[in-house]
Amino acid sequence: MRTIYPIFRYRDARPAIDWLCAAFGFTVHAVHDAPDGSVAHAELILQTGMIMVGERLGSAPRPGDEEWSVYVAVDDLDAHHARARAAGAEIVREPFDTDYGSRDYIARDLAGNVWSFGTYRP
Repeated sequence: MRTIYPIFRYRDARPAIDWLCAAFGFTVHAVHDAPDGSVAHAELILQTGMIMVGERLGSAPRPGDEEWSVYVAVDDLDAHHARARAAGAEIVREPFDTDYGSRDYIARDLAGNVWSFGTYRP
């Protein structure tokens, strides 16, 4: 059972959901509309993980590259990186090997959120 659900807010959540699926390989689990037709709440799945997505109200500063990140474990890092790049993800750090045996890369989504992807599974 999942117990931690990162939440991401986007100015326009519907195209962000489509992009997250195309770029990072998420699938839509649920989308709940608000009365005005915007996305009130959505749930996206990637392997055994889940994130929640909603509309951003107002403006928010772009997070710094080192302020915070969500780490997502993937099986084929280089294929995932290629998919993200092809979908227009901003690659913050190209794939690299760590001294603890993981292969990682870092990207930003359309709203500037920082995502770390790698092969490490604690």
